[in-house]
Amino acid sequence: MDLNTKQEILEVLTMPEETFWSQVAPAAREVCQKQFGTSLLVTAMLAYTNICKNQCLYCGMRAGNKIPRYRMSPEEILPLAQRAREDGLGRMFLLAGEDQNYGFENLLTLIAGLRQQGYTIALGAGELSRTQYQELHDAGVEEYVLKFEMSHPDSFQRLNPSTTYAKRMGCAQWIKEAGMKLASGNIVDWPGQTLDELADDILLMKALEISWAPNIPYLPAANTPLAKEGGPGRFLLNNKEMAILRLMMPTIKITAQQPGINPKTGLADETGNLNAIACGANLLFCDLLPDAQADAFRPIDQRHVSGLQHCEAVAQLSGLTLDLGGE
Repeated sequence: MDLNTKQEILEVLTMPEETFWSQVAPAAREVCQKQFGTSLLVTAMLAYTNICKNQCLYCGMRAGNKIPRYRMSPEEILPLAQRAREDGLGRMFLLAGEDQNYGFENLLTLIAGLRQQGYTIALGAGELSRTQYQELHDAGVEEYVLKFEMSHPDSFQRLNPSTTYAKRMGCAQWIKEAGMKLASGNIVDWPGQTLDELADDILLMKALEISWAPNIPYLPAANTPLAKEGGPGRFLLNNKEMAILRLMMPTIKITAQQPGINPKTGLADETGNLNAIACGANLLFCDLLPDAQADAFRPIDQRHVSGLQHCEAVAQLSGLTLDLGGE
């Protein structure tokens, strides 16, 4: 099944649910199996600070929100990473709010320590300078995660008042120029988003030649302006986007850590994860944060990701084998 044009994308986004699950999702899963075999990728994940200078209208960690804040030093993080390394995990996704006072040298120290432990590293630390992106690449960061969130500049500007669409796209270009892979994606079905905008989001991911699509449906965060405008995004639209992305870009990673009907299980919902895998998604996370910090890192409510045991359960239910990246 070929999907190349905006019209073809819109046809999938608007097709009946039964048609999607009987025709498009199986085709996407088949493409994923051709590329990755029976492997389900697992990445260790550690959010090292939830302090953020930005006022994004949808994020629970926006500067104006009153939540417990934390900042972890390299000395606190590296022992957690070492234990995960001993469990066989070999990929690390570091992420953070845009914490102006974390200290770039501290970040470089952390990356150096993780490299010494044998990790391949993906990092999501927001908008930085061209020089800093180059330094991160030179320090050993292979992939940088910078979501564009929404592809229409006017929507982006309204929902991301602390930056500009032009700056976000410029940072994406700097990341690639520095030699890192670019992971980027959108928020699916946020209040007011049109299917036309969603189709443009998908086309932008292809134009950016992303390596990983960390897309999730819109999930309201407490005390945020956008939460007053509408409830959660439609999970079916998110599943459709994943399938479209797999068919359009067979080799990318797609986040399978997705929500389901039960909000208490967060992103570790087995049904949500399995539905994502059925649509061609192939990446799960193992959260390394202690419980207190894991609860405080809340760009969305009920973010729960869970640990390696959850990944093993999902792999067994899906008939796949885990690839921890630790070889």
